[in-house]
Amino acid sequence: MPLWLQTRCGLERRSVVALSAVLLVAAAFAAQHFWSGRTEPVRAPEVVRAAVPYGEEHGGTQEAAPGSSAAARDPVGAAGAAIVVDVSGKVREPGIHRLPAGSRVADALRAAGGVRPGTDTEGLNRARLLVDGEQVVVGAPPAVAGPGVAGGGPGAVGSGGAAAGATTPVGLNTATLEQLDTLPGVGPVLAQHIIDYRTQHGGFRSVDELREVNGIGDRRFADLQNLVRP
Repeated sequence: MPLWLQTRCGLERRSVVALSAVLLVAAAFAAQHFWSGRTEPVRAPEVVRAAVPYGEEHGGTQEAAPGSSAAARDPVGAAGAAIVVDVSGKVREPGIHRLPAGSRVADALRAAGGVRPGTDTEGLNRARLLVDGEQVVVGAPPAVAGPGVAGGGPGAVGSGGAAAGATTPVGLNTATLEQLDTLPGVGPVLAQHIIDYRTQHGGFRSVDELREVNGIGDRRFADLQNLVRP
């Protein structure tokens, strides 16, 4: 700084140096603040593509049929709908199996590891739809109808009819649709009604509850009460 300016302002050399240092620090701080506040280009984030289902990935939608093996591997796939069945008898893995709603007997056999070699399945309807809580018995002999009993006793079926007795009472809580179908006066539709009642009410506690099944009146109940058990 010129001497005349120092003399006029009354400043000493030390004061000038200190003032210069303060000015330099302020200038550096201002430059740093300006540099940090500058605009910078921002890169848009990459869009993560949602996973495409297997069927759509190959050019079309492929939904597993309710009774297919793919649906059996994912029993809760369709809105969590599933049924529980008991597969027993001559299968490789008997026990409780969880299947998708709408599965058939063939799916239950597949879930149980398949039928053992040499098992007679001629009377087993593999295409029949399953219901929750049902028992599928493989290789069990069907209920055998005994000789007719003529007359108007408690087991009579009306005029000209005969009561068919079974060697072993059919269990209402365990019988399959095919086994119930062997009872006198019980066809596939009525057998399905019995299974539906069993599923909705948690089983039969007594034979008398059979009266509450849709399609079973007093006369038909009289024909069946000695042929079945809870």
